[in-house]
Amino acid sequence: MIIKAKVTDRIATAVLYIIATLLILLLILFAGYIIYQGKSKLNLSFLTSEPNSLEAGGGIGPPLFNSIYIVVLSLAITLPIGLSAGIYMAEYAKPTKLTKLIRFSIEALASLPSIVIGLFGFLVFVQKTGWGFNIFSGALAVSILNLPVVTRICEDSIRNVPHSVKEASLAIGATHWQTIIRVLIPCAIPGLVTGLIITSGRVFGEAAALIFTSGVSGYPLDFTNFNPMDSSSPLNPFRPAETLAVFIWKVNSEGTAPDARLVADGASAVLIISVFLFNISSRILGKFLNNKFAGR
Repeated sequence: MIIKAKVTDRIATAVLYIIATLLILLLILFAGYIIYQGKSKLNLSFLTSEPNSLEAGGGIGPPLFNSIYIVVLSLAITLPIGLSAGIYMAEYAKPTKLTKLIRFSIEALASLPSIVIGLFGFLVFVQKTGWGFNIFSGALAVSILNLPVVTRICEDSIRNVPHSVKEASLAIGATHWQTIIRVLIPCAIPGLVTGLIITSGRVFGEAAALIFTSGVSGYPLDFTNFNPMDSSSPLNPFRPAETLAVFIWKVNSEGTAPDARLVADGASAVLIISVFLFNISSRILGKFLNNKFAGR
């Protein structure tokens, strides 16, 4: 029986290693192929120049900036709401029917396809408000998309703080709110930062929700104009703007430039590399913060 158990254990271990290896190879082949196809466009000029729909040599400067801008705006909207909801669910919510309803709503919202969120954003943020296609509408749409994820990240990060830390704070006379603000949240920062960076990578690569809200075209941008009320300013949140992922879809579907295929490949390579950087930086920063707070 002991020999049989050892053989079974070795077979199961080998199967798991094979599955893990296949997953790693699949990721390498997928990402490697895309980066290889677009490697000729990976230069500073391509990253900073304007797109050109008629002539060869266009770049991805504005779409790349728009993607970063939407990430910043969506985090500014999502983080306060998600953190507040996470604190409530972790520290104040009791096991009642209301709490169950809130959890069900969070899970249902998290399972909605992004295109459904995009259609909702189109009806509410684009049409009902009269704003039209703009960056702010896109940021609101992806904020709805990521709000359940951020809420769960914040809740789990706070719950993972050792209970003894909370008890020690309360024991020296701190109130519950003071304990949350000065003890639990600082201790939860490594998990919060890691989760938020990964969420940012998801926003950066989002396309379906943004096609219906931020639009598939934009004004020429003047990067020397920092007036957020000017339509040519890159900081204006109420201008239509295509993000990098939307730009890739647009070039692939209706690109007319002679090098449209190369531009799409280059933009896809930049998108893949950017998402990898988000994930790698989340691990590096999370490990750094864990070591820093563990040594305090």
